[in-house]
Amino acid sequence: MAYAPLEPLHFVRRLGSWMEQAGPEPDVVVSCRVRLARNLVGYPFVTRLEEAQATRLCHELREAFGELLLEGGEPLWVDLPKVPAWVRLLLRERHLISRDLAGVDDGRRPLPGRAVLFSAGETSAAMVNEEDHLRLSGFAAGFDPGLAMRRVRELESLLESKLEFACSPELGFLTACPTNVGTGLRASVMLHLPALGLVRSELEKVFTAAARTGLAVRGMYGEGSRAAGDFYQISNQVTLGRREEELLGDLLSLVPAIVAFERRVRAALLEEQRSALDDRVGRSLGMLCNARLLPSEVALQHLSNLRLGAALGLLSGHGLTELNGLTIRIQKGHVQGLGGALGAALPPESELLDAQERDRLRAAFLRRHFGPAGEDREPGAG
Repeated sequence: MAYAPLEPLHFVRRLGSWMEQAGPEPDVVVSCRVRLARNLVGYPFVTRLEEAQATRLCHELREAFGELLLEGGEPLWVDLPKVPAWVRLLLRERHLISRDLAGVDDGRRPLPGRAVLFSAGETSAAMVNEEDHLRLSGFAAGFDPGLAMRRVRELESLLESKLEFACSPELGFLTACPTNVGTGLRASVMLHLPALGLVRSELEKVFTAAARTGLAVRGMYGEGSRAAGDFYQISNQVTLGRREEELLGDLLSLVPAIVAFERRVRAALLEEQRSALDDRVGRSLGMLCNARLLPSEVALQHLSNLRLGAALGLLSGHGLTELNGLTIRIQKGHVQGLGGALGAALPPESELLDAQERDRLRAAFLRRHFGPAGEDREPGAG
C-alpha cells in the first residue's frame, strides 16, 4: 500500500482532530493517552537488534499496517532517519513520537528501522523500534481515558490477526523494560494546574497523592521532561502484576480529586485575589500582543495565564481549544515550520533555527494571533 506522504508545511498548519476538541473536564484536563508496548516473536528486543534486523522488522510492520483502515482516513508513515530534525520535532510536539525516537536533543539521527505511523486525525499512532518493537497509542481530548483506550485497542486488534506478539502465560506481554511487563499499558492524563502552581504547597500535595497511588507526575512531554506553563502529565509507572482495569482505575480515582482540588483553589483565588488575577491575565495578553522576542517557556507561561483567565471568565474572545492549540504551535518545530510556510529564510533542512530567530518568529506569530481583530494571522493560527 502507498501511504499518504507527510507534507511538513501543510502538516504544521493543522492539528490532529482530538487536539481541536473539548473533551470532558476541559478547564483542567487537556487530554488523555493510552499506550501499549508490544514486541514481535522472532526478533530480539530493540537493544539487541542488529541494523539489518531492525530494517527487516520495520518493513514487516509497514506491510502489516498498510492493510489497515484507521480512523480519520488514510494513514501516514514516516521513516524517521529520512526526515530533517525539525520535522522530527514536529512529530514529538504532537506527541506522536518520543524524545528518544526524535533524537534531536542530543543531535542524533534515528537509527535505521525507526518509524512512526499515525491516523490522519492523529487519534492513534504506532512508534516502530523505540524501546519496544511497537508502542501503540490512542489519544482523546479532555478526561476520556475510555475513548483513548478504545482507539488503541482497535489498532491493536487489527494487528493481532497479522502479527504474533511475544507473550508469557505467567508474566503477560514481554517488554524491554521490566516495569512494562504484563499489560504493557501506560495511561497518562495531561492536566493544567495554574492555581495549584501559584500555591506551591498545595501542588506538592498532588505529587504526594500521586506517588502514594503508584503514579508519576512529569512534564508536558512525559518522562524526562520538565513542567512548563503549569502543564503536567500523570501516568502509571508499573504494569507487572496488575490488570488494565486496575491501572486505569488509579487514574479514574485520582484525577477527579485533582480536578476538584484545582477548581477549589481557583475559586478561592478568584474570590480573594480577583484584581491580581485580572492583572496577571491582562499583562500576559499585553505581552503576547506586543513582544518582539519570546522564548518558548515564557510564551507557555503567558498562555497558561490566558487559559486560566478563559476558564474563570476573566478573558473573552479566546477559548480553551484555541489556547490548547497555541501551546503546540509555539514549540520549536512548529515555529520553524510556520516560518517556512510564510516564506521566512530558514537554514538547510538538516538544521534547526537558532534560539533567537525562533524567539522572534514565535513572538511574531503570537502578535498576529492576538493583535487587533487577529489582523494578518499566520497559517494555522485560527
